[in-house]
Amino acid sequence: MSEVLTTAAATLNEKLGGDFDGSAKFNIEGEGTIMLDGAGARVDDGDADVTMAADVDTFREIIDGTLNPTTAFMSGRLTIEGDMGTAMKLASALA
Repeated sequence: MSEVLTTAAATLNEKLGGDFDGSAKFNIEGEGTIMLDGAGARVDDGDADVTMAADVDTFREIIDGTLNPTTAFMSGRLTIEGDMGTAMKLASALA
């Protein structure tokens, strides 16, 4: 299992504390996938309301708060497929 994924899942759990009422999947290029839902974040792959994809650097910047997810999407560094409402809720929670 990737250290990047393990660390990212732990950081998401700290930031969100299991208070996310939807399901999201982060596809990190060259690393793998993190699932996020009401049970928290974990390294896993499955069906989700929204799937977001980015390279490792973009994902790290979003997680550590130096890059706004909306800015990443508008600049083409983050792609989103699925429910945009869920993506927006997640972006607000990460800000």
